[in-house]
Amino acid sequence: MSDKKGNLSWIQDEIVPQNRKWEEFYRNRWQHDKVVRSTHGVNCTGSCTWQIHVKDGIVTWEMQGLDYPKLESGIPPYEPRGCQRGISFSWYLYSPLRVKYPYIRGILLDLWKEARAEYSDPAEAWKSMVNDPEKRKRWQNARGKGGFRRVDWDSVKELIAASMVHTIKQHGPDRIAGFSPIPAMSMVSYAAGARLMQLVGGVSLSFYDWYCDLPSASPETWGEQTDVQESADWYNSKMLAVMGANLNMTRTPDVHFAAEARYNGTKMVVFSPDFSQVSKFSDEWIPVNAGQDGAFWMAVNHVILKEFHHENPTEDFLKYTKQYTDSPFLVEIKQAGDVKRPDQMLRANRLNQYKDIENGDWQFLMWDEEDKQTKVPMGTVGNRWAVKNKGKWNLKLKDNVDGSPISPQLSFLNDSDDLIEIELDNFAEGETNLRKVPVKYIETADGKVPVATVYDLLMAQYGVGRGIDGYPDSYDDDDLYTPNWSEKYTGISPETLIRFAREWASTAMHTGGKCTVIIGAGINHWYHANLTYRAAIHALMFTGCIGKNGGGLAHYVGQEKLAPGESWGSIALAKDWYGPSRLQNTPSWHYVHSDQWRYEKGFTDYHTVPKHQPENSLAKGHTIDVNVKAVRNGWLPFYPQFEANPIDLVKEAKKQGATDEKGVVDYVVEKLKKRELKFSIEDPDNANNFPRVWFVWRGNAIGGSAKGHEFFLDHYLGTHTNQVSDSNFAKGSTEEVVWHDKVPQGKMDLVVDLNFRMDTSALYSDIVLPAATWYEKDDLNSTDMHSFIHPLQEAVPPAWESKSDWDIFKEISDSFSKVAKNHFPDSVEDLVTIPLLHDTPAEISQKEIKDWISGEIEAIPGKTMPNMKVVSRDFKNVYNQFISYGPNVPKNGLGAHGTNYSVKDEYEKLKDEFPTETWEGKTYPSLNEAKNVANTILTLATVTNGELAYRSYKNMEEKTGLVLADLAEKNRGSRVDFDGLCAQPKRLLNSPMWSGLTENGRAYSPFTYNVERLVPWRTLTGRQQFYLDHPGYIQFGEHLPTYKPKPTPIQYAELTTSETEHKTKIFNYLTPHGKWHIHSTYGDNHRMSTLSRGVEPFWINDKDAEELNIVDNDWVEVYNDNGVVVTRANVSVRIPRGIVIIYHATERTLSVPKSPLRGNKRAGMNNSLTRARLKPNLMVGGYGQFTYHFNYWGPTGANRDTYIMVRKLPILNW
Repeated sequence: MSDKKGNLSWIQDEIVPQNRKWEEFYRNRWQHDKVVRSTHGVNCTGSCTWQIHVKDGIVTWEMQGLDYPKLESGIPPYEPRGCQRGISFSWYLYSPLRVKYPYIRGILLDLWKEARAEYSDPAEAWKSMVNDPEKRKRWQNARGKGGFRRVDWDSVKELIAASMVHTIKQHGPDRIAGFSPIPAMSMVSYAAGARLMQLVGGVSLSFYDWYCDLPSASPETWGEQTDVQESADWYNSKMLAVMGANLNMTRTPDVHFAAEARYNGTKMVVFSPDFSQVSKFSDEWIPVNAGQDGAFWMAVNHVILKEFHHENPTEDFLKYTKQYTDSPFLVEIKQAGDVKRPDQMLRANRLNQYKDIENGDWQFLMWDEEDKQTKVPMGTVGNRWAVKNKGKWNLKLKDNVDGSPISPQLSFLNDSDDLIEIELDNFAEGETNLRKVPVKYIETADGKVPVATVYDLLMAQYGVGRGIDGYPDSYDDDDLYTPNWSEKYTGISPETLIRFAREWASTAMHTGGKCTVIIGAGINHWYHANLTYRAAIHALMFTGCIGKNGGGLAHYVGQEKLAPGESWGSIALAKDWYGPSRLQNTPSWHYVHSDQWRYEKGFTDYHTVPKHQPENSLAKGHTIDVNVKAVRNGWLPFYPQFEANPIDLVKEAKKQGATDEKGVVDYVVEKLKKRELKFSIEDPDNANNFPRVWFVWRGNAIGGSAKGHEFFLDHYLGTHTNQVSDSNFAKGSTEEVVWHDKVPQGKMDLVVDLNFRMDTSALYSDIVLPAATWYEKDDLNSTDMHSFIHPLQEAVPPAWESKSDWDIFKEISDSFSKVAKNHFPDSVEDLVTIPLLHDTPAEISQKEIKDWISGEIEAIPGKTMPNMKVVSRDFKNVYNQFISYGPNVPKNGLGAHGTNYSVKDEYEKLKDEFPTETWEGKTYPSLNEAKNVANTILTLATVTNGELAYRSYKNMEEKTGLVLADLAEKNRGSRVDFDGLCAQPKRLLNSPMWSGLTENGRAYSPFTYNVERLVPWRTLTGRQQFYLDHPGYIQFGEHLPTYKPKPTPIQYAELTTSETEHKTKIFNYLTPHGKWHIHSTYGDNHRMSTLSRGVEPFWINDKDAEELNIVDNDWVEVYNDNGVVVTRANVSVRIPRGIVIIYHATERTLSVPKSPLRGNKRAGMNNSLTRARLKPNLMVGGYGQFTYHFNYWGPTGANRDTYIMVRKLPILNW
């Protein structure tokens, strides 16, 4: 009804201001039922504590936490921590991008149903499909083309389990691989998949090196993967040099410390080719040319050595250099053809008086300036692995033999026997320099040999003559490493460089080493990044800044610091059940298996090396040939191991009479020596050597993580691709691998992705499983950026049919065990190969490069070739093992980074205080639930259990002969559990696993433990290494610090087949980290996409754009032989000419038009333009710090030297 005016009579509007009804909307918006602490597992390094607000079982919003414990007085607080991306995360939980159910390719599901109707056994059903080439090709062709169907959990778990069982039976467990990045961001979730991989004998793929997050110079210099100061320590610094790190964008929660430091008087200098956000906030912006930072720092070191070491010696600098670096060690000068060159360090056992010293090949010499004789200092790698002469691995300046004090002589300049002219490499100009160095002659068993100190060689290399003829006379000379020389590479005036160097050294001199280099991906992604890093590190070492609060190298690329590493590693790598693990360096795996090696010739096309090489030098040929040698000699791992199934190899050996592990290993070694058996890497395109089943979780392995994305699509997936490169380009340039003219397409049988959003990897996978988000599961999180540990917590149950990563892999293990029991009713033996490992006696395995395959040396597993172990696997009990914390832990104890401690009593407490699992008559601590896993990690880690930290320090006392346990004494009663973390973030305790000290609120700064407590670095000499005397480094000319030029477009050969008829131009293509996303996450959510152009644009200089008739917001086609990207142009004067930027990492899910240049196929994403290049000298091993460890050593996936062409898009076609 209505009244006479037509109003509805049953509706009455009340507008009474006093009622304040209009406020109800806002009250309702901000009401909540509970607040739960969690954080984000996104590899942003932030590790911020967030308060998750829940109403009616729905996450409504998140807000920054404000309850971080304070550090020492005077240091600003950590909070508020967070960024615009983090506060947008809850959008994902209920977004259209959310993966809500298990999905499978429709054609794969149809084939599976047909096979299961025919075969009662799931593994036999899978076999019938995967061994039929036509059927296999059908689901491979469908990858990336949609066609997903919803499927029930039981069916999809059975299919996955069947594929694993069949693969193990027909090919071997080392054909199953799992990739997940950065475990520190959600430790339990990473551990879930990795644990399953190692329980079944599969392969865990590394991430830190593949992402180019690994700073190779860190293991080179310190024997440490990465240990860096927390951001609060920036406040202690008095000079910050920022390079390759756009703090405002990529370290948003922490950048306030840099601002506060500046208010406190710190000077901040930013090196950046573009006028970046952090450049705007610096005290000085130095616009160094892209990729030329190394040339700048080499010249800085020239100035520091000349002015602060020679002309006006700074006592503190010299004292530091003597005790904490390898500068006083003696290097032999050897004849090399017509010239003399510095070679390896002189070994102690070469001298008659030391010929019987333990590990004499790994003990080195100093010259004592007081006693005028050689002495053998303590603390070297030979001391570390001594069996008879223990307790001398320390940095006390005492002789290893008689205990007499050592006064190391840094230089023979005023006390030499001779001046010898040596040849030094000048890679910048492609020539060599002859320079004289002071030497002494040392009497050895082979006669007198000339030796120079490392310090004198550094002076020669950096061009500091000190009155010796043949050196630059002034900074104005255009001679190697002078400020004037630097300008032609960096574009920076000598005056600016000299002023910076003086300010740097003066600040360090007056503050006791409070100068910091903040460095990141903008440097670390270049091919020669290790050389740039070393140059900057040397400026820190020459001025005594390492191991000091307020000083050091602050490398932040990836959330790498997994603080409770000892206990976590035992779970994630299944060390509680099995000793050997298959841990693969991913750069080699992808470079080889995705066939990226086929698209380049010899690496010397773009990598400059010394001209004269020994006959069997590593510094020539093709990169894959060096990788083969690295695998064969035990330097790097590679999986699959052999062309034969490793389970079948054990059976075969036993049929031939082997009765134990040694017999099996001897049998396999003999087959390898006779070439009756080959390593898989020697014939990677043979179907017997393909990887078969690939699990991806917590990462975007086929998208944002896929350097060489289009090659993944081609050779892994067998689907459509936009790359136009010549797959036979490498033909005739390799020696160690079998060549196949027909390149394989579609090596992978099955790709399984666990994901909470439909990203690029999900679009190309065969199966997508719905994973819980970070607000829907219990987990742990730690970071390099601060010294706290955080929980992730289940604020709401996993939505729709999603499950936590731990539960998904637990259920897959259950399905696997059920399928496996019919095929493997009894335990089976699996032969596992393991490379020579860091932090083990394998560090003193190979003094020289000798190859057993050519008979130069005997093939000895664990010494001259990979170690080999036989592992007995119980496949029918994999599920039981997955949920039970195994017996190896109380038996062997725990440790990491060379530490060890007993946990027998704590293991028993776990059984008393937490849930347990009982099967086959034995009881174990339970890992059934993620919270159980988290509590197990926290209970048994030294950073969260003070008693175990104390025990670990006591163990280190035995090795070093030092008093160390006092560092943990007052915290012996400290314990942290999961509920305690949920109440408030907890700070890490002092631990010998880590090199920083946190007592009394002290800001964490690495290597303070080494400097203050005289604990050696885990290097060849036990000191920080200027000189890298591995024979491979000498062959590559990187034994001394050096500069190597950037590759040119012609040398890189990525523009040989691309179209050039239209108006175009060549650019160096950079992919730094972006502002509106963290890698590929966040950028596709509604809130972040509204802050950008809806696409990740192509940044180009205004003058370059004008030449190509491109204006701002035009669509452009960016391409090379590797692939193509179509996006909008962002024309900006802040970008220097000659370089272009697309911020990492884009997706193929949003705003991707078609490419006219590539047949109107859908264009790609930022990694479509890249192809991985591996630096061969980063493959050496078995030698001090140059010894493999997972995510510690090996080549990185460099991509920053890429070149592209661009044109204005002629027509936009969706």
